[in-house]
Amino acid sequence: MTLRIDNATMRRLSLETNGLLAQPSGEIDVVSIIRQLGFVQLDTIQNVSRAHHHILWSRHGDYREPMLDELLSAREHIFEHYTHDASVLPMDIYPMWQKRIRRLKDKIDNASWHKPEQVSEWQDSLIERIKAEGPLSTKDFDSRIKGEKKVWSRPPHKQVLDYLWYTGLLATSHREKFHKYYDMAERVIPQAYRDLGVPEHDQIDWFCRAALKRLAVGSLKEIRTFWEAVDAKEVKAWATDQKEALLPVTWETASGAWVTSYALKDLEDRLAALPAIPTGMKILNPFDPLVRDRERLSALFGFDYKLEVFVPEAKRIWGYYVYPLLEGDRFVGRIEAKADRKSGCLNVLNFWTEEGIRWGKARQQKLDAELKRFARLAELETVVWQA
Repeated sequence: MTLRIDNATMRRLSLETNGLLAQPSGEIDVVSIIRQLGFVQLDTIQNVSRAHHHILWSRHGDYREPMLDELLSAREHIFEHYTHDASVLPMDIYPMWQKRIRRLKDKIDNASWHKPEQVSEWQDSLIERIKAEGPLSTKDFDSRIKGEKKVWSRPPHKQVLDYLWYTGLLATSHREKFHKYYDMAERVIPQAYRDLGVPEHDQIDWFCRAALKRLAVGSLKEIRTFWEAVDAKEVKAWATDQKEALLPVTWETASGAWVTSYALKDLEDRLAALPAIPTGMKILNPFDPLVRDRERLSALFGFDYKLEVFVPEAKRIWGYYVYPLLEGDRFVGRIEAKADRKSGCLNVLNFWTEEGIRWGKARQQKLDAELKRFARLAELETVVWQA
């Protein structure tokens, strides 16, 4: 029996699975937010507030920037590693994460740009210093780039530190002003999680189920790419083995087409328990889980989005760092805003409404209220419209 879900219900379900449907109340629990999302991607760009802070704030307005750094430094509740990019994850999934670490190591070891001789030359001395001195950052080492210096070139110590971090020998101890400090994994990850051996078959099962839980409805490709921890062959074999435990679903896209996917058996219960759609407006980050998969975003919401930070200015359609505007279950516009910390201002540089959206006084009031909240996250005092 295949379950059919219309587009309006799929949008609502997607908001719920991404923590954007229910109105938060009570004391904030940052770890629970990260656990619901699976992971929160880190990003260096501090346009207003860095992506990871913005994502958490979008789920609970009481979130403030020091909270995540304090959690990471505690070495108890979360750890940092690589999904699609550097991310923070709940500590209790670390035993499962060994498959991701092995897969990443195999990928790097077989990459054309990998330099095993460089690892052999630097590994022992880097580890020796970290063991003796405690957590160190790249600033604590000094090596020079040999040969032609290119945009992506990095000194040998940085490349080897990252290799040891990717492959699990080192872990992120903490960050200071977003600068990463490396320590031995056994001094960062609690022993109970390091000693809990999980068979690979069980790790694959966990990754697929955990991805589908957070997607609610997903294709085999979406299950695979959610964590980047399992390959296409493993996901296909898992779906075949779990055929009786999965629910076939067809869902309607924003364009009216129908897509075939899978869900866990509890989907109908989740649909019955969906909260009402909120009426407010949210400024979402370009790396937000709802926005990150551009194909899924377009299919679900009919919203085509591209982050243009790496697009030459003359070729940009919108702007350097443009935020999607979500009202209820619809994307109604985009806004380019930037913090001026010296003057304490959140400057609105550009603003666009989506096609077919009538922008009246009520919507403007919602946006103004959200901009004021966004400014408070970055400890800015005023909002100034330059658009």
